[in-house]
Amino acid sequence: CIRDRFTIRNLELRHKGSLLGVLWSILGPLLMLGLYVLVFGFIFEGKLNEDADIETRFEYAIAIFMGLAIHHFLAEILTISPTAILTNPNFIKKVVFPTSILPTAIVGTALIHFGISLLLILIGILSAGLSVSLTTIWWLPIILLPLIATAIGLSFALSALAVFWRDILQITPFLSLALLFSSAVFYPVADIPAPAWVVLKFNPLVHWIEEVRKIVFWRELPNLTHIAYIYIIGALTLIGGLCVFHRLRKYFADIL
Repeated sequence: CIRDRFTIRNLELRHKGSLLGVLWSILGPLLMLGLYVLVFGFIFEGKLNEDADIETRFEYAIAIFMGLAIHHFLAEILTISPTAILTNPNFIKKVVFPTSILPTAIVGTALIHFGISLLLILIGILSAGLSVSLTTIWWLPIILLPLIATAIGLSFALSALAVFWRDILQITPFLSLALLFSSAVFYPVADIPAPAWVVLKFNPLVHWIEEVRKIVFWRELPNLTHIAYIYIIGALTLIGGLCVFHRLRKYFADIL
């Protein structure tokens, strides 16, 4: 379908001109995984699960990588979605074209990168001999579903708003960096000071990362209150993003 072709097109354009092309979609996360294992696992000797009796350096590093994979998925949406309409004016002005394809294709490309990262994490877990609990791992798609809904909503909203407010292109990289340091990617949630937690507990990315780590690495059941919260966030973001896009798209051709 058209959406799939645009997803592949975005993937090819991302690596256009490089010697290895789309292979960087695999090599990039693989190199980052190795870097995180070295830096966080063997140099800093960090720890995420304070309740665990034993947490190997590799398990800590790969748990860091899991958090970064989730963050990078949303960060890719935040930084690239504002360009979806702006960089394709010909499709908006000269042909009859379903404009909703453009933001969904960006989500599709980000999902491919995210899927590759998850595959590398699975290979890392199996190669290190770490156990995965069948009692908890089935929660993974349940937790990731509202993450994808949030990504779709953000992509629609940002791609539409950026047509009218170009400053979004400058703001979203900062928001992405702010999310990285406020989402407990590199440190356990228990280390967040109480005054900061009053605010950070409303950051849904904290709960996505923490709950995924629970079920994958620590073989614990997720917090149902947190699950309910991220589903509310996912639903509101998806509905809000679609409403913004469909309300503004009739003006795209005039602005561009």
